[in-house]
Amino acid sequence: MANLNIDAAKERTFEAIVIGSGISGSWAAKELCDKGVKTLVIERGRDVKHLKDYPTTNLLPFEFEHRGQITQQEQKENPIVSKCYNFREDSKHFFVKDKEHPYIQEKPFDWIRGYQVGGKSLLWARQVQRISDFDFEGPARDGFAVDWPIRYKDLAPWYSHVEKFAGVSGNKDGLASLPDGEFLPAYKLNVVEKYFQDQLKKNYGNDRHMIVARCAHISGNAENFKDQGRAQCQNRNLCQRGCPFGGYFSANSSTLPWAERTGNMTMRTDAVVHSIIYDEKKGKATGVRIVDAVTKETEEYYADVIFLNAAAINTNLILLNSTSSRFPNGLGNDNGLLGKFVAFHNYRAGVSAEHEGHQEYTTSGDRPTSGYFPRFRNVEKQETNFLRGYAAGFSAYRGSYADQSGIGMELKENLLNANNYGPWRVGSHMMGETIPKETNYVALDPNEKDAWGIPQLRINIAYDDNDEKMIKDYQEQMTEMFEKAGFINIKTRDDNRAPGLDIHEMGGVRMGHDPKTSLLNKHNQLHACTNVYVTDGACMTSTATQNPSLTYMALAARAADHAVKEMKK
Repeated sequence: MANLNIDAAKERTFEAIVIGSGISGSWAAKELCDKGVKTLVIERGRDVKHLKDYPTTNLLPFEFEHRGQITQQEQKENPIVSKCYNFREDSKHFFVKDKEHPYIQEKPFDWIRGYQVGGKSLLWARQVQRISDFDFEGPARDGFAVDWPIRYKDLAPWYSHVEKFAGVSGNKDGLASLPDGEFLPAYKLNVVEKYFQDQLKKNYGNDRHMIVARCAHISGNAENFKDQGRAQCQNRNLCQRGCPFGGYFSANSSTLPWAERTGNMTMRTDAVVHSIIYDEKKGKATGVRIVDAVTKETEEYYADVIFLNAAAINTNLILLNSTSSRFPNGLGNDNGLLGKFVAFHNYRAGVSAEHEGHQEYTTSGDRPTSGYFPRFRNVEKQETNFLRGYAAGFSAYRGSYADQSGIGMELKENLLNANNYGPWRVGSHMMGETIPKETNYVALDPNEKDAWGIPQLRINIAYDDNDEKMIKDYQEQMTEMFEKAGFINIKTRDDNRAPGLDIHEMGGVRMGHDPKTSLLNKHNQLHACTNVYVTDGACMTSTATQNPSLTYMALAARAADHAVKEMKK
């Protein structure tokens, strides 16, 4: 029997374990496997294979029972996830349903999750902007949060590394606040967006810019991606279904198949991670304890290096639940800060208007991105009554409507031939940086457990006065820019959404120089347990204003390179 146990342990022993198969976890796996490391990837959800498991990807609108809409019953059963813009009839199978994975909201928080191989990389908005030294230096300058232990120069080569592999469309815009990258051909602004871009230059000089947002789509040079089995983006804008062309970057179409082809990756699906195992005699983590999602049986897997990429909030949960005599409050949590200083992006506000000019033009076709305002507030110095700043999206479109008058043949002729165009409509939405605060935290509930015997999370995250001031400034500044451009019927909105719908939660296991004030060092290792790396959103010291996924990818690739070098020592 003892020999059988030894053999079973050998079968469950690897050189590295990656927890989570989404955007950051798949990058860790790809980099480790590329470097010859035998790697186990643990995923709590079901397997989703590229092409094979995209059931709706090529369906036509009339092939959906509810024409793409969610039923009232589904909305009633899912009051949280149904708020997400992407939770639709064609993609709902990739989302976590509310009743299946409950959590406790001490304050309102809409936690959007995707539990399957690839995670939310099947559902993300594919926006990829680099963060700059203005962002890395922000906490040190204003004293909120702690200083980042890295700067842009440390991450720049890794940004380039992941951009070349993932495929990123964009322009070389030459903006210090938004560093340029390794770009495929950029998508074009339409005529009204370009008009607004010109108006900004006319009215604000070089102080404000509107560019085409960089996005993780193969917009050209498709031959560079043949080895991945991916083709050029077809601009279908059906990305939430899973792309049969591999036109946008997802773990399923890119990094995971690449890692699998090395022969070094093993995938364990339907495995809910309970905790990381810490060996007090060895003074390091030695493995991962999982609960089989189907049988509820407990298993253990072992490795020399562990990458934790379960998405920010679940990463916090796993570490908090990884207790031992050495770490009674969670793995690496000597300073009591684990789960604290969680932050997010503020997407509450928007501004819309109409444009009376350019009536000889309309929009046709689709593209997977929009215009983008890089941050222009408090960039080089503190100049407002709030800290940090905001980026913003911008788009213009012109829709048509058919003449529905008449009956019989007259109606048919009107519907087919009498298309009328409405006004040009323009709109912007805010992407504000929130300040990490100790009062924004996640913690384990002492009583409530989930279906696998793991403590449920208590989430206590909220806006503050800084966010309210930022919303006010965004609406005032965007209104002014719209007015100077000659737009009419300008309307501001604040939808008062709860935190969470931005789906950009970050922090709780932040990087820093000092083990007394941070959990991770400059290589994303736990200060107190250096063979555990955290490279998803949980590691972020501050949020910046940019979409964060590209930064997670770069940090994961950089940390994997460091881990392999340490293993060779």
